[in-house]
Amino acid sequence: MIDYLLCFLRVGRLGSGETPRTAQVAASAAVFFFLHSTVDGSKILISTRIVKHTFSGIATLQNFDMNDSSDFDATATSSATQRQVRVQLTSKQEDIALPDNAGPILVPTSLRRYALSTLVNNLLGNDKPIPFEFLINGTFLRTSIDEYLTANGISAETTLEIEYVRALIPPLHIASFQHDDWVSSTDVLSATSPAASWASATISQGQEKILSGSYDGLLRVWNMSSQIVATSPAAADGGHTASIKAAKFVTPNQIASAGLDRTVRLWKYSEGEGGFTGTIAPQLELYGHKSGINSLAVHAPSNRILSASSDHSVGFWSTKKSDAPAAPEDLLPSAASRSSKRRKLNSSVTVPQRGPLALLSSHTAPVSAAIFDAKDSTVGYSASWDHSLRTWDLVTTTLVDTRTTSHSLLSLEHLPELNLLAAGTSARHITLIDPRASATTISAMTLRGHANAVVSLARDPHSTYGLISGSHDGTCRIWDIRATKTDKDGVVGESVYSISRKSLEEQGKSDTKRVGGEGVKVFSVCWDKTVSIVSAGEDKRIQINRGEGVLSA
Repeated sequence: MIDYLLCFLRVGRLGSGETPRTAQVAASAAVFFFLHSTVDGSKILISTRIVKHTFSGIATLQNFDMNDSSDFDATATSSATQRQVRVQLTSKQEDIALPDNAGPILVPTSLRRYALSTLVNNLLGNDKPIPFEFLINGTFLRTSIDEYLTANGISAETTLEIEYVRALIPPLHIASFQHDDWVSSTDVLSATSPAASWASATISQGQEKILSGSYDGLLRVWNMSSQIVATSPAAADGGHTASIKAAKFVTPNQIASAGLDRTVRLWKYSEGEGGFTGTIAPQLELYGHKSGINSLAVHAPSNRILSASSDHSVGFWSTKKSDAPAAPEDLLPSAASRSSKRRKLNSSVTVPQRGPLALLSSHTAPVSAAIFDAKDSTVGYSASWDHSLRTWDLVTTTLVDTRTTSHSLLSLEHLPELNLLAAGTSARHITLIDPRASATTISAMTLRGHANAVVSLARDPHSTYGLISGSHDGTCRIWDIRATKTDKDGVVGESVYSISRKSLEEQGKSDTKRVGGEGVKVFSVCWDKTVSIVSAGEDKRIQINRGEGVLSA
């Protein structure tokens, strides 16, 4: 009780240098916990009207929920069992941070996330409550404070530092774009996308574009009104001769694509006045792979492309015709087939043809993904069905390191600030791998929740810790690697949200369990800071979901 009373007394210390803001925080905390404290084994019941009258200048009291039972015991509580702990509430986000001189406060250890969120909102004087999440030692609080202290062997005499961040608002469905065939790949061109940033290009709000690659062998560029702005030519006019598996904006005026026809193709993309119409014209054909290409990574500043192929190799290419060597004669269409049909398909348009700068060969099974290091484009990473993650020096085109896991790796994303690579697996989970030579363990953490293979990954542009995955189970899952739980395998990550396919809901089958995601498999997911989450799949749709106030950086 002395601690609570001392908090009350702080209200009268403005003359000694304490700011009104700090006094408001102190008084608000004092009243909040005074109302939940005990004397002689009984909970003190004080009329909130009296408290509000006593502290009429403290706006934070107006939103107290005294009837919430999810975090407090509404019955009398024994003072012997009601433990308290001093906590220091902090935030790295300046707009929601408490004053620097707001010291520790004493709180009941029975508090959970909801009560802590209510407290912080009242300390901040928020008229409209903000949902908060809380982290202790870098891990989200998913129990009461008391349970956390017990599980981690921490004394209640310790001052506990608790960081709070805005909670992720569930992503809402914004739009879906219908295709004629499965959609294998998607990318975004916006003011915050890599392609625009690399080119220092200005993309006005509302002028964002979405790129899709489809199993029908065509690229499409869409505007945000779900209208097709441009479509790539058919095979007879210089287009892909088989299904497209990967497509990326290199710059606002250039697109790269690859697929089952074993080629990487570069296209010139141009828009008419107003951006309502456009063209996709063939620019360069790159030959070198002997089997289908599963994924692409592009880096415009260095004019480089990485490709992952089922022929067990990683292709390393230049986007500049003048830098690229001649294409291997035995892989050109004229040599691959002498049929009149093949000659006809490639006779109407003449497109320059070039070969790879290098084919990186070391994997012993199909390569599913290849990416550039997010901070150093001279370093590349590849993931394969052979269970391995390999690191490449792209200057010398040599293998630097190999990390072998227990499962086939199907997708790959770099989390540079954490020095981790996220790899989606055939075993339905995501493995976080530290690729540095000094790392003593292969897997830093496992993220579990999907019910089928994880085939696409993208990092959260808002957060160091965020990630989204696309799976053949028909869902995309949002992860924060600080959100963990303990199971039979130890500490594992759990998803924050799951996004299902809107097509199921529209068919009235949202509650229908699909075996392995039949009919709604997700093949690709992209997370853009402006447009938000864009996914594509077996339901022949691009789907856009948006969640504001995403995970804290």
